[in-house]
Amino acid sequence: MWFWKKETKLDRIKNKLKKAMHKDTAFLVFGASSHKYRVYDKLTVKELADWQATNSVSLPEPYTQFLTNVGNGGAGPYYGIYSIEQAASCTDRNALAAKCVLHPGMTKEEWNHLTAPLINDEDISDLEYDTARDRVMGGMLCIGTQGCEYDMYLVLEGRHRGKIVYTSDFYPDHPFFFVYEDNFLDWYERWLDEIILDYDIAWFGSRMPGDENALIQVYQNAPNEEIRSKALDGMFKFKKISQPTIDVLRNVADQRKNDRTTAIQLICKTSVDAGRDYLLELLHSDRNEDFLQALMILNGYGKSFDLEKFIIVILQSLDRVRDPETLRRVGYVLESSGAITLQNFKPFLCHNDSNMQTTAIYATRSCNDKSESWEIIEQMLMGGDKEVMKSSILYWGIIPHEKLLPYYKAAWPEYKNNNNFREKFIGCLNELNVQDDYFDKK
Repeated sequence: MWFWKKETKLDRIKNKLKKAMHKDTAFLVFGASSHKYRVYDKLTVKELADWQATNSVSLPEPYTQFLTNVGNGGAGPYYGIYSIEQAASCTDRNALAAKCVLHPGMTKEEWNHLTAPLINDEDISDLEYDTARDRVMGGMLCIGTQGCEYDMYLVLEGRHRGKIVYTSDFYPDHPFFFVYEDNFLDWYERWLDEIILDYDIAWFGSRMPGDENALIQVYQNAPNEEIRSKALDGMFKFKKISQPTIDVLRNVADQRKNDRTTAIQLICKTSVDAGRDYLLELLHSDRNEDFLQALMILNGYGKSFDLEKFIIVILQSLDRVRDPETLRRVGYVLESSGAITLQNFKPFLCHNDSNMQTTAIYATRSCNDKSESWEIIEQMLMGGDKEVMKSSILYWGIIPHEKLLPYYKAAWPEYKNNNNFREKFIGCLNELNVQDDYFDKK
């Protein structure tokens, strides 16, 4: 008689590891080139028991099941999972033995109070700093890194034992993030599922789990705005959204003011054409926030679409640009169209705010009309701001026009000992058939 063996979670994980490897053969998923979907040799039950005894630690069972049945680290989210030995070496022993005081939903006020000695006390001693840090990081094991300052920790004790926490440096108002899953295996399996389903997992685990239908249900039944917002945000992990979900998002954009912008972003992520009317409405809005939001969406999702109608509206709206961030976004959107000229950016190049000027200089770096527009450049350089001159040299080079030479001559002493800059200055003189010693003459 044959008996069908029920597939366990561990069996599923092993099978999904193979599927993920076949799905991502080029290792395009963030961090995959480091671990290549391979795990290290498993620990024996005795090896794990000895490690726990030596370190006076009791590890959560889902994590120990992974170590003894799948592998002692290796393939995993971001740059992979540390072996238990590496995890121990990356975790302060004093913190390992302490209580975990962190919890999901920690308020900014709680976090700021807890981390105040680490953030605000410049005169804190090394010993006091370590003690304060151990209190924040207590009761957790570092199981991997996301790169830079970001790491992944496993809670070892207390009410939230077994949950994964994403950590970073200590910043005011930024509590560490607890992932949605309750244990290591659920979190790990979700990672594999999202690779197999071809989700966008650049920041895996930070968004609400679930497919389109699940997230729509959460959104529609959410008890508060926070959960509703997180359900919508969770949809950004989909590279493309189905038409029925787009229809739901249109309804949200039309009826719910609080979620309107997010819904439009999601529609446009799949198709800028599908969100065309919403984008034009945002661009024509009297609210600067709407105008900026439209620019950000076009910059993020519009590169493969025909943006001619949007370009016309943006060019007609240049006089409403008042800050460097909006100007920067305008530059990004207009750059590929070739619609930027020194003439239409003159108000920004000759602005009384040097931040606006330097932003405009970067935006116009590909313009081909610089020599013909020397009068605009002269007006820009008249203010004598060093950052403006530096940005113009860095992104434009030295524009060869005799009317501009006095301004470059004034800047020459600051740049003549820098070989890269010096070559630009001399190249300008050669192009104008001016002697090489022009800038050094009194």
